[in-house]
Amino acid sequence: MKQTAPIALFAYRRRDHLDATVQSLLGNAEASRTALTIFCDGAKGDQDRADVAAVKAYAAQVTGFASVEVVERPRNYGLAASIIDGVSAMLARHERVIVVEDDLLVSPHFLAYMNDGLERYAEDARIASIHAYIYPLARPMPETFFLRGADCWGWATWRRAWEHFNPDGKALLAQLQARGLTRDFDYGGVASFTEMLANQIVGHNNSWAVRWHAACFLDGLLTLYPGRSLVHNIGNDGSGTHRSDDAAGHFGHEVATTRVTVGPIVVEESATAREAVAAYFRRARPGGLQRGISKLKQLLKAGRA
Repeated sequence: MKQTAPIALFAYRRRDHLDATVQSLLGNAEASRTALTIFCDGAKGDQDRADVAAVKAYAAQVTGFASVEVVERPRNYGLAASIIDGVSAMLARHERVIVVEDDLLVSPHFLAYMNDGLERYAEDARIASIHAYIYPLARPMPETFFLRGADCWGWATWRRAWEHFNPDGKALLAQLQARGLTRDFDYGGVASFTEMLANQIVGHNNSWAVRWHAACFLDGLLTLYPGRSLVHNIGNDGSGTHRSDDAAGHFGHEVATTRVTVGPIVVEESATAREAVAAYFRRARPGGLQRGISKLKQLLKAGRA
């Protein structure tokens, strides 16, 4: 029987969101053969203690997987530290891991795709990760394709690839600038990843994901994407710490209803997909380029980036 990678599921204070995520994972045929570890972050204070307790109580009664382990944080780690620590801990014990947060609804074909990708590219040092989400693009995409860097909405990786992760945002930004890569990092200047990284450095956000993306991008690593999304993020309802409302549906709501086949493709970044993603950013983030340039110049002038 085909090997199934363990799942690391990260939760904080949204019991109903966690339940929805767990139920969607259980909709995958592979769930009963898959080990699940739920990382429950601690409370920040009295204001969220009851919600955090509800999440921990729910996690303790989850069944339907090959095994369920609950890791209760002794204090509030915050999302970035929780994920960095949790993924590192999982990969200290396992060669591969599938990573899900408590605001993702996954397709019934999610685990098949993730495990197929992990198996096919296990020994290929050019591949950083397998990703399950793709933006709602204006044109049809191939069944699967590669983009440079890494991503964060339903992903999987190997121990060998996670070794590329660098938590030092300042060092990452310095490398991007020294190598003249900031424009490429921002999809030709239409995305705001450089701005996000600069903001992480000065404490305006605590994104682990932009650092994972930057580290893989700098090392020339690729991530496999599906032509049809296998994930829908339900955290963009204003309930999350780092998410805003997505009433306009900029991130898309549909997930694949049929299996995404991980077949043999050329291991290189897809120029067609990169162009389509850049077009998405141009549509979804008008004015983002100039805001990003202005913000970065301000930070550089102040000596903070």
